[in-house]
Amino acid sequence: MTRYPRDLRGYGAKAPDPQWPNGAKAAVQFVLNYEEGGENCILHGDAASEAFLSDIPGAAQWPGQRHWNMESIYEYGSRAGFWRLHRLFTGAGIPLTIYGVASALARSPEQVQAMKDADWEIASHGLKWVEHKDMAEEEERAAIAEAVRLHTEVVGEHPRGWYTGRCSANTVRLVAEEGGFDYISDTYDDDLPYWLETGGREQLIIPYTLEANDMRFANSPGWITGEHFFQYLKDAFDVIYAEGEEGAAKMMTIGLHCRLVGRPGKIAGLKRFIEYIQGFEGVWCPRRVDIAEHWAETHPPVKRERPSRMAREEFVAKFGSIFEHSPWIADRAFDLELGPAHDCAAGIHNALCRIFRTASEDERLGVLTAHPDLAGKLAAAGRLTAESTSEQSSAGLDMLTDEERETFTRLNSEYVEKHGFPFIIAVRDHNKASIMEAFHRRIRNDRATEFDEACRQVERIAQFRLQDLLP
Repeated sequence: MTRYPRDLRGYGAKAPDPQWPNGAKAAVQFVLNYEEGGENCILHGDAASEAFLSDIPGAAQWPGQRHWNMESIYEYGSRAGFWRLHRLFTGAGIPLTIYGVASALARSPEQVQAMKDADWEIASHGLKWVEHKDMAEEEERAAIAEAVRLHTEVVGEHPRGWYTGRCSANTVRLVAEEGGFDYISDTYDDDLPYWLETGGREQLIIPYTLEANDMRFANSPGWITGEHFFQYLKDAFDVIYAEGEEGAAKMMTIGLHCRLVGRPGKIAGLKRFIEYIQGFEGVWCPRRVDIAEHWAETHPPVKRERPSRMAREEFVAKFGSIFEHSPWIADRAFDLELGPAHDCAAGIHNALCRIFRTASEDERLGVLTAHPDLAGKLAAAGRLTAESTSEQSSAGLDMLTDEERETFTRLNSEYVEKHGFPFIIAVRDHNKASIMEAFHRRIRNDRATEFDEACRQVERIAQFRLQDLLP
């Protein structure tokens, strides 16, 4: 059975408390992309010049030619922009994570030494600053391996983090299979790190950003002045910090490029932002590898059941009793387009209810008639399912007086005679008194109205049962 691979749920409504060090209310992490000397260029064996992320409006690749202006703009980043940013961050006492293109690092030994002297993390940004989307899987795997080899040779140690940027659908899996990475950042899908089972291991993912990113100086719509950049970063930080004060701390990533924000008119906004956040208590400005170490220690991966990965027999065995004595519902639900978003109580409940709602009236009636009478003969004889026994006892229906039992028996008989199915109610929403009130009220309904109400109650019962099994 092919399953839908994308995870549209994530942490859901209840994200974990990251427990940032020293009770920090926000983690603000700065990344500097070092790509200069690793971009598309025929000098590097590429078929055309670079066209991405520069100050040239509407830039296009020049096949078979050097683009002198484009090369010069990239060279500004290594020659001037990098050093301006180096002075800013070392002066502010904020460590950076470098996303270093291996071939660019190899062409910039002085900058690499400055990164190491400042104790900045140098993560891998791939072998070359080129697109991976059209690479064959084996070609990309080889490029990843060569990036790691060259990075280790140039920097002196294996990179602990990875971000391709111009990635393919295979990149995260291939990098995880390569191994040796504390984290991968080729996603943009959360405000917190998370564990992803891929490449045969539980891989930590620390999502990156394309919005709190100076690349929008080169894209449209984007930043025009440093003030625009500052205002956006400030707004984002204010929201993140306020959430942290309310007990829902998050992570904010800021993406930078030497040739972009390294220009004087653009870096002014970045300077203002750094000064702004340094006026707050409880702001942690780590490297990404520091976040990875913290997360692995504080929130290690936890194995849990994933219904979307179950075989049919296991799925039906697990969820076949959620709708009373009706395993056919789980059997049909298995054939739906299930994915990671269904690996929770709400997900499986939705899948089962879809089957129940689209079943024939006779099939749904069969589900209703499979339910026992409330506090009836089956309960007295101890012949209820485990789920029904627990539910009825939660409302005190196993502790009835003789008079109460007599009343329930009489009402059950009258209800079944009128409607053709037992009275069904999600007892966990009620107590004895409110159940009795509902019994007297609903017995007066016409059959169609009561059939719909009974079906809603069956779905509610299923919801409770699933919440006992899944997060």
